[in-house]
Parts: sequence; C-alpha cells; structure tokens
Amino acid sequence: MSKPCPICSKPSAERFHPFCSKRCADVDLHRWLSGSYAIPGRPEEEEDGEAQDEG
Repeated sequence: MSKPCPICSKPSAERFHPFCSKRCADVDLHRWLSGSYAIPGRPEEEEDGEAQDEG
C-alpha cells in the first residue's frame, strides 16, 4: 500500500506520485516557489569560509 497524498491525504496516483493529482502536485510546487516551505541552513559565511563579524 502506498502512502497518501501529502497535500490532501487521498490515495496517491502512480502517474503523479507521491501526489493524487496534478492539482495537488501544483499546490506543492506553488508552496516551494512562494517560500512557504523552507529548509533551515547554517548562518551565512564569507567566501573565505569564516563567519561574518557583526562588530
């Protein structure tokens, strides 16, 4: 048994895996493009690899 659609929880469709439809796939894409989803990262570093000094 496959996992349910992460957007609406309906059974996923093989054609749109892991989503159930093109609509849910588009909703997910919009969330990524609009910044609703974010992956936390480390603080920014300068090109030489040292952390930026705020003082």
